[in-house]
Amino acid sequence: MFSEIIKNVKNNTPLVHNITNYVTVNDCANILLACGGSPIMADDIEEVEEITSICSALVINIGTLNSRTVESMLKAGKKANELNIPVILDPVGAGASKLRTDTTFRLLDEIKFAVIRGNMSEIKTVGKADTSGTRGVDANVSDSITEENIHEAVKYISSLSEKLSAVVIVTGAIDVVSDGAKTYAIRNGHPMMSKISGTGCMLTSVIGAYCGANKDDIIDAAAAAVCAVGLCGELAYEKMRKNDDGTSLLRSHLIDFMSKIDDEMLKEGAKVEVRQ
Repeated sequence: MFSEIIKNVKNNTPLVHNITNYVTVNDCANILLACGGSPIMADDIEEVEEITSICSALVINIGTLNSRTVESMLKAGKKANELNIPVILDPVGAGASKLRTDTTFRLLDEIKFAVIRGNMSEIKTVGKADTSGTRGVDANVSDSITEENIHEAVKYISSLSEKLSAVVIVTGAIDVVSDGAKTYAIRNGHPMMSKISGTGCMLTSVIGAYCGANKDDIIDAAAAAVCAVGLCGELAYEKMRKNDDGTSLLRSHLIDFMSKIDDEMLKEGAKVEVRQ
């Protein structure tokens, strides 16, 4: 289903500008290299426009937010919009603090995003739904997408995507990717991925690479990235279990498999369903 998407990433080596969180920045850089992209991390306001202008995509991640980088994010995002470069937002912890929530809305007001990816609690904040149960950077258990509530979740995410004119991605036990017209439910991944920091941040950076290499097909590029990272997580867990490894090596195996995945592996391993 996504063969051309992944081939375009491998063949074009998209340069992805990441204004991201310093907890996971090295992992984001390494998984971008592994997937076939090229990372650059620049958050000083004096250079963000120049760096953005040479890139295929811009990723804005508010995981370790500070007032200095907010202005850099805005400046980079506006430059990307001016040049028709896709911008991806990861509103980490939106709803957990006033600064994060206010910054999320300011970014949404001033920048046109191609993709917004978060857990359901973060996406509900983006959609101005009830977020009283937020748990910092993790989704509230009550916000989990399950087989029982997936119909309602798909309806909400699709509607929000239309409202924001952006692909909206909610990741969790079941991932949902929607542009309002087309919606995917994806069941790749493994629960152990939540035991290492940064899998969400890494995914958002990979989405940047996939969208940067496939600017005319953002919805399928985003869905392919979600499938690919989830599949790599499954393979990484199996290797960890077989070798009796711990979670530190799970991270390494995840990046290793991302460097090996190709269109055939993705075609065979993607657990994706088109939802109405």
